[in-house]
Amino acid sequence: MYEARMITLRTEMAKNGIDVALITDDDNVYYLTGYYDYLHMEFGRPTILVVSRAGPSLLITPSIDLNSAQAAARVDKIAAWNDGMGAEWRAELPVAVQEGERIGIEPDHMPALVRRYLDELVGAQNLTSVTPILSQMRMIKSTHELQLARHAGQVANAMMNAGRSAIGDGVPEYEVALATSQAGTRKAAALLAAYYDDTDMSPNTHFLQIMASGETITKTHHRATTRIMHHGEPVFLCFCGMTNFHRFKLGFDRTFWIGEMADPSQAKVYEVALASQQAALDALRPGVTAESVHAAYAEVIQGAGYEYPFRCGRATGFSFLEVPQLVTGDITVLQPGMVLAVDGSVTVQGFRAQIGDSFIITETGYEPLTEHPKTIDQLIL
Repeated sequence: MYEARMITLRTEMAKNGIDVALITDDDNVYYLTGYYDYLHMEFGRPTILVVSRAGPSLLITPSIDLNSAQAAARVDKIAAWNDGMGAEWRAELPVAVQEGERIGIEPDHMPALVRRYLDELVGAQNLTSVTPILSQMRMIKSTHELQLARHAGQVANAMMNAGRSAIGDGVPEYEVALATSQAGTRKAAALLAAYYDDTDMSPNTHFLQIMASGETITKTHHRATTRIMHHGEPVFLCFCGMTNFHRFKLGFDRTFWIGEMADPSQAKVYEVALASQQAALDALRPGVTAESVHAAYAEVIQGAGYEYPFRCGRATGFSFLEVPQLVTGDITVLQPGMVLAVDGSVTVQGFRAQIGDSFIITETGYEPLTEHPKTIDQLIL
């Protein structure tokens, strides 16, 4: 799998006149080699994958992660470097970039530390972006990746059900976060044991729960706090970061109410949000542009008198955000094998409703990956 991806990358590099590619995005390093580490640039320790069009691949990584790299990375050579010793990660780059005249980089994902040094080695006229090639490669998911997506959906469903069950009058938000994390981890562990032999892959969820309740409901990416939830309040749960099974990501959101809807005006707002997602799904199929799905969703929201909304959705995979995006200006034609998160949302003063699910584009339409009730009567707990 990784070898095939590397062959495809080299083929595309040749078509685009790229002699050497420097891959610094963590997700792309994983996509091409199977290697991932837990430190990366957060601790000032860059990992750089060097792919030569005609020569061996090279992984430059901190020596602290060498054992992990040797176990996981499908590359021809590993160059480990240590903090404060010699030129550190810089030692291998001069030789690597001298192998070609045209160097492909990831401009938006190359750490400034690495870019500054690269600019000393290579003139700007010799640099080009390899990001479009990698984005195109990752847009249509393989059979294996679609299996990961379906399993990620099962993990997401387990988390949503657990979160729903934990919400209640007098309950602090963090208790919901604990419940979702445990449910997701247990479901992921069961799937890993049943379908995968990668014992190094952690089942644990590792992202702060996005949720909001009561007066914080309009804070889109609010995290679980010590706030106590109360009867009649709305509660928003989002798993767009926590749904991360075997490094495959999905989007998934729901809005709930505790006991009853204390403010009946919220019903109209929610119904428009739900209708906007349905409009997007009615438009969602292969052969249409990404922006046309967004347009269908936006028309419902604006037609009801609400403000122009944020994007309807985005592609997901080994990254939280991939291409295409369901937004004005993205004319990518949807194709079978894409995985997309599709939202419906309306925000007004004092309240925000959002419904989001993830889908695989199929030959005739779409396959849902996440499932949970959506009508108001089913969301009042």
